[in-house]
Amino acid sequence: MTLEEISAAIIAFVRDNRAWAAPVVGLLAFGESLAFISLVLPFWAMLVTLGTVLQASGLDFTAILIAAAIGAALGDWVSYWIGHRYNTQIAKVWPLSRYPDLLPRGHAFFEKWGVWAIVLGRFSGPLRASVPLVAGIVEMPRLTFQIANWASAFLWAAVLLLFGDVITRAIGWTWKALGWS
Repeated sequence: MTLEEISAAIIAFVRDNRAWAAPVVGLLAFGESLAFISLVLPFWAMLVTLGTVLQASGLDFTAILIAAAIGAALGDWVSYWIGHRYNTQIAKVWPLSRYPDLLPRGHAFFEKWGVWAIVLGRFSGPLRASVPLVAGIVEMPRLTFQIANWASAFLWAAVLLLFGDVITRAIGWTWKALGWS
């Protein structure tokens, strides 16, 4: 099964089983924010696509937003813990061993931006995987990390899901304007 087929199956499942939308979105956001998984599987595309489904299916946006934010924050929390627990040894583990420049790039980004790296890194695919690890490796204070982590998780979830919703609305408006609906 290809990634596109898996993605289509997940989207169809959520469309057909609305009660499972929030837990599925939470798991996808967790996977997208977890250091190792996010390097291999691009869950963000599924999350944007689910954002397009929100309006059409009448799903509760607030519940989906909260689920996505909680999943994202927990994924970064686990990544921070892994970095704190295993320090620089983590660079030798697959898939990070396949991307040897990822942790140094994340570290440089972290050094430049400090606590803002947590917020900014969440919106950058490659850095999203490494910044929480680096925060743990350099032993960023847990409370400081968690405040930035949770605040940015809610912002990220809103932007990601609203992006899909805005696309859906724009397409609908365009079709109406062109007389195609």
